[in-house]
Amino acid sequence: MKMPVYTISAKTIDLVARIAEKLGELRASAEYSRNLRLRKINRLRSIQSSLAIENNTLSLGQVTDIINGKRVLGSPREIQEVKNAYQAYEHLLEYDPYKTRDFLKAHQFIASGLVNDAGKFRKQGVGVFAGATLIHAGAKHQQVPQLIADLFAWAEKTDLHPLIKSSIVHFEIENIHPFIDGNGRIGRLWQTLILSKWNELLAWLPVETAVHENQQGYYDALRTSEQTANSEAFIEFMLQAVWQALQEFPQRKITDIFPDITTDKLTKTEREFLEQIVAHLDRNGEITNYRAQLLTNKSDDSVKRYLSKFAAIGLLRIEGQNKGRKYLINRKKA
Repeated sequence: MKMPVYTISAKTIDLVARIAEKLGELRASAEYSRNLRLRKINRLRSIQSSLAIENNTLSLGQVTDIINGKRVLGSPREIQEVKNAYQAYEHLLEYDPYKTRDFLKAHQFIASGLVNDAGKFRKQGVGVFAGATLIHAGAKHQQVPQLIADLFAWAEKTDLHPLIKSSIVHFEIENIHPFIDGNGRIGRLWQTLILSKWNELLAWLPVETAVHENQQGYYDALRTSEQTANSEAFIEFMLQAVWQALQEFPQRKITDIFPDITTDKLTKTEREFLEQIVAHLDRNGEITNYRAQLLTNKSDDSVKRYLSKFAAIGLLRIEGQNKGRKYLINRKKA
């Protein structure tokens, strides 16, 4: 059996401790379990971000409309990718992360209608290219079934912390590259799956959004771990992404931060937007237009409109101009 090679650094140990502590706080508050709407938003963010990493151009709003059965202007392939990813994530809690049959079933959801061999290991060589330059060659296709079987057998038996184990499995999937298409999507999905078996809160955490926000760092960590034949760099990167996603999770309600907020001041859409940025505001006291775009995946004009409305009714105040403009919690109101 081929054993993964990894190093557990001091940074990894620190991140594991911080993540575990944060998850304990979230579970104790029970807010996450009650807020079904926030779970749905996070799931859609996961889907949109994971696809965006693979160059799907559809926005979070468009992804939401597709899932809700609305017509969206976009390429048929990108729309199909959204529908497929939604099905794969909807069945997340049904998969056994250590069974090859479930791995293939998830890939069938992801790649249905996109490739001929959806749900089947590749039967040919494959590589990742930057232009004409080969930057990663997957394992020989004849070895793929055994390599995946060995990886899952190791993962099921190891006593490594799930945060570390899931990152290693994610890296090894990308390194093996078991499918013609969809390797990145299923690697990220499988890490989420392993994490969800440890703590169900993580089934709904949009780690993919944090990865998308630092996409180059993701690729750099993959490349470093491949070149060193050690997944240390990738483990650190993915745990940092989990930590970032947890930091964006609202631990307090909007009404805890803005006590005087009333439904007649904000429309349903405006309130939903505020819910998406409230954790960042709560932690930092301020937000930029660009950061709000990253968190909500809305256009520059839409974000400006929402933030200006919040400033107009006194929830936020504005400092700076143009690119230096930022919106701060109005402490006289909050």
